Amino acid sequence: MKAKFFAMALALTTLLGAQHAEGCSRVLYVGSDSLHIVGRSLDWKTPIPTNIYVYPRGIKKAGNSLPGSVEWTSKYGSVYAVSYEGGITEGMNEKGLVVNGLFCKGTVYVNDSTRNRPPMSLAMFPAWILDLCGTTDEAVAMLARQNFNISGATFDEGTSSTLHWGITDPSGKSAVVEFDHGTIKIYQGQDMRVLTNDPNYPEMNAINDYWVKKGGSHTLPGTVSSPDRYVRADFFDRNVEKTGDADLGVAITRSILFNVSVPYTYTIQGDGNISSTQWRSFSNIRDRLYYFDVVTNPGLFYIDLKKCDLRPRAPVMKLDVSKSKDYIGDVTHKMFKSKPFTPMY
Repeated sequence: MKAKFFAMALALTTLLGAQHAEGCSRVLYVGSDSLHIVGRSLDWKTPIPTNIYVYPRGIKKAGNSLPGSVEWTSKYGSVYAVSYEGGITEGMNEKGLVVNGLFCKGTVYVNDSTRNRPPMSLAMFPAWILDLCGTTDEAVAMLARQNFNISGATFDEGTSSTLHWGITDPSGKSAVVEFDHGTIKIYQGQDMRVLTNDPNYPEMNAINDYWVKKGGSHTLPGTVSSPDRYVRADFFDRNVEKTGDADLGVAITRSILFNVSVPYTYTIQGDGNISSTQWRSFSNIRDRLYYFDVVTNPGLFYIDLKKCDLRPRAPVMKLDVSKSKDYIGDVTHKMFKSKPFTPMY
C-alpha cells in the first residue's frame, strides 16, 4: 500500500512539475582512459544570449561592487560561458575543474548570520571557484568556510537567480552545492553523475532510488519535469559504453542530453511557452576541450583551452556566439581580443 501511494504521489508531482518546468540538466560521463565529460543543457522560456570568454591568470577581480566585497587574483586561466554579457553560467579552468550553475527554486542564499559577510555576486561566484581552485576538494574547502554573502541581480523581467551548482575535477570527483535558508549544504563523491533542478539533491536521489528499484529497461518517466529528467539521465548515463575516445565520448554524452532536453519552442495548451533547451555544453576535462551546441545551429564547435594564451597579462578573448551559425569543430582561432564583460551585480 505504501509503495502504491508513493507511486501515485510521485506521478502527481511529476505531472505538476511538467506544467512549470524551468531549469537545466547536467550529466557526468565517466569513460575509460581518464575521460570525463560534463554535459549540460541550459533551459529557459525566453532566449538567454550567451557568449564564450577565455580569461588568463593573474587578473584581479571582485565578487561585487559593494564595499568589503570578496576580492582575489586568479591563479588559473578559464573558459567561461557568460549570459546576458553580465553573469557567468559555467566554465572550466586550465586544471580541468568544471563548475555548472543550474536553477533550483528552493534556494535561499541569506539568513541573519550571513548578512554582514563579504558580498559575493552570483555573476562572479563561478569565477571565484574556477580562478582559485584546481580540484573539487579545494573548492569544497573554500566554500565550506562560507565567508561570503551571496546575492545577485534579477533577470528576464524580475526572475530571481536561484541556483545550485555542480563541481567536477579530472579525477571524476564531484560536489553539489546548495543553499538552504542561508546555510550552505555540500554533497560530494565519485558517483554523482546527474543534477537537474528541484527538489534538493537528497530528495531527488530518494525519487531516483524508487525508479532504480523498478528498473529502467521497461519503464522510465517521460515528462520534462526535473525529477523525470534526472531519472532518465541517470539511467542512460549508467548504461552506455565506456570509451576513451574523445569524439565518441562527446557523442555519447550529447545523446544522453538529447534524451533529457526540452524540445525547442515546446508549449503546453493553455500555459503558453515553458522552458525549452537553448544550448548545451560539453566539458572534456581530460583534454581541456569546451564544446558548445546552440540548438538553432547545425553544428557543434569547441574551444581548445590548451591552445589559449593563459599567461598573466595575456588579453581576454571572446567568441561571439550570435555569429556562430556556421561554426563547427575547433573554433579557438575565431576568438578575438575583448574587454572583460561587465558583471550584473
